[in-house]
Formats: sequence, structure tokens, C-alpha cells
Amino acid sequence: MPLLRSTFIALSRNSRLRNFAEQSSLGRRMSSRFVAGFRIDDALAAAAALNAQGLSVTLDSLGENVTTPAEARQSAEVYHHLLDSIAHSRLDANVSLKLTQMGMDLSPALAEEIVSGLVGRAVQSDNFVRVDMEGSGYTQATIDLVRRLHAVPENRGHVGIVIQSYLRRSAPDIATLLANRIRIRLCKGAYQEPPDLAFPDKKDVDGNYVALTKTLLTSGVFHGIATHDEAMIDATKRFASENAIDPATFEFQMLYGVRRDLQRALVAEGYKVRVYVPFGDEWYPYFMRRLAERPANVVFIARQMLRK
Repeated sequence: MPLLRSTFIALSRNSRLRNFAEQSSLGRRMSSRFVAGFRIDDALAAAAALNAQGLSVTLDSLGENVTTPAEARQSAEVYHHLLDSIAHSRLDANVSLKLTQMGMDLSPALAEEIVSGLVGRAVQSDNFVRVDMEGSGYTQATIDLVRRLHAVPENRGHVGIVIQSYLRRSAPDIATLLANRIRIRLCKGAYQEPPDLAFPDKKDVDGNYVALTKTLLTSGVFHGIATHDEAMIDATKRFASENAIDPATFEFQMLYGVRRDLQRALVAEGYKVRVYVPFGDEWYPYFMRRLAERPANVVFIARQMLRK
């Protein structure tokens, strides 16, 4: 299983395969399970359909590692449009973005300026911007940027971050973020990292995930517990019940197209569930990381393709 994970992560970086996949009808068909479409209207329609099922949404315009400031600003315009459309349509939705899509590789100052503008737009519409976590090379810079933005009084509660349980540094990072009462999405992590930075064994990643979840649930800050792993979900539910933690004070978060049965079951049980809805032409790296996270998805997609 670790070999399969490494293979898919390596494929996610293959530019030739990416170009072929993103331009082919077969590739688009394969991605349709996990990507809501290729245009803003597709994402908004998916959000409305999920809302109708009692599910909250976070929208993600796919893309990363832009190469020019113009591309970064163009990416930001999509998010400005999303925030305006969410407010206009009164959707139960917020947005998630990557710093490399906002120009972080070109200029950290540019990325901060762009994200600051988006957080300002979220403040105006009483919404929320989640800054996704990327590979470990961006971890500290991402934490620092989010803390600076959150320190602006009017921004508090309108900008949050993602922390990955497979990183060895995540416990102290969470302590730092909670000192500032910053909202966190906890996930396991989907990048290839060396063993000195990340736990190589699943049992250690899972153990850290449960420990960090307990810290988040008792923090008094609203957080997202992002997992499809029923063992992690059961551990969260059990800890919340044993410690009289109100289910309204946190939410489970899951990916679009993954474990839809479990999403609906949690809502029926009275838990908040938010679905991460990605869209856009640049879907290939995201798609391959989803296969790396859960190789069982490969079998599922093969079955779906054979049915068509």
C-alpha cells in the first residue's frame, strides 16, 4: 500500500501525463467522481445540491504553483466571484485556497496581499477563507501568514488553516494556532514527506490524528475534523460524547464524491458535515492525490468506467 501511495504521488507530478489527462475526454470522465465540474457555475450548482441534503460546502478552484503574478491575480478573481455568488445565492458555503495558487512561489508578499484581499471580501459577506496546507516546505510560511491575517481585528474568525496529522510538528503547531483561536481543519496529509518530518506508519498517523482531534474538540474553537476513516470518526464521536462536547461546536469534513453514504448518515445522526467541492480544469494533481490517499478509489473508478 505505501508503494501504491508513492506511485500515485509521483504520477501527480508528471507534467506529460498531466497535460494528456487534463486535455482528454477519458481523463475528464475519470475525474468527474471527485471534481464538481470545470466552471464556477458547476461548483455553485453542486453546492446548492449538497445544501439541499443538509450538507455544508467549501469550494476550491483547483490550481497550484502559478508562474506569473497575472496568473495569481486571475486565480484570486475566481475566489472573489465565488464569495460574491455564495452571498447572492445564500449558499451554506465558504472557500478554500492554496498559497502557491496565489503566487507564494513568486513572492510571499504578493500571496499575502492577494489572500488579505480575499479575507477582506469574506469579512464583508460574513464568510470564511480556509488556507489549505501544501507540502512541508510551505508549512511554516503558511502558519505565519494565517496568523498575521487573523491578528487583524476585523479578520478574526474569518480565516483558518489546515494541519496534517502525519507531520511530526503538528502538535506544537496546533498549540500555537489555538493560542490565537484560529480555526483548524485537521486532515491526515496527502504529500510525500521524508520520515524525519512525517510519520511513515499509518498507525502513528492515526494515533496522532486522534490525539490532535481531542485537543481541538476541547479548545472552545470551531474546527473541522476531515476524514473518511470510520475509525477516526468513531473515535471523535466517542470522545465528544464522553466529554459532553456539543456536536454543534465542530464539523466533520469530507471530499466531494467520497463516502457519500457516510456523509448522509452523519447528517441523519445530527452532526454537521461540510463537503470539500473542487472544480476547474487543473484537476489532475488533486485527483492523483485522492488516489494516493485511498487506493480503493482506483477500483471504484474502474467499476464506474466499465459501467458506461
